Amino acid sequence: MKGTPEEPRCGFSQRTVAALQSLGTSFASVDVLGDPSIRKELSALSNWPTIPQLFINGELVGGCDIVLEMFSNGELEKLVELEPN
Repeated sequence: MKGTPEEPRCGFSQRTVAALQSLGTSFASVDVLGDPSIRKELSALSNWPTIPQLFINGELVGGCDIVLEMFSNGELEKLVELEPN
């Protein structure tokens, strides 16, 4: 993400964090603004150009638009519930 969950540095990161927090799930984050090489490498590895990118169990779920769509239709909650503790 851009920034941190406590201080998102773009609206897309802020909305993604809000969706995850509203589900009460714990999550880790990496601020891609702190090191531009992280952003470049992440996008190359995931083959996804935008930030933030949500991964669950090592699998790319998608960016903000996909996360918000999944949140609104209940798919994200079901996916998060399957996450191992």
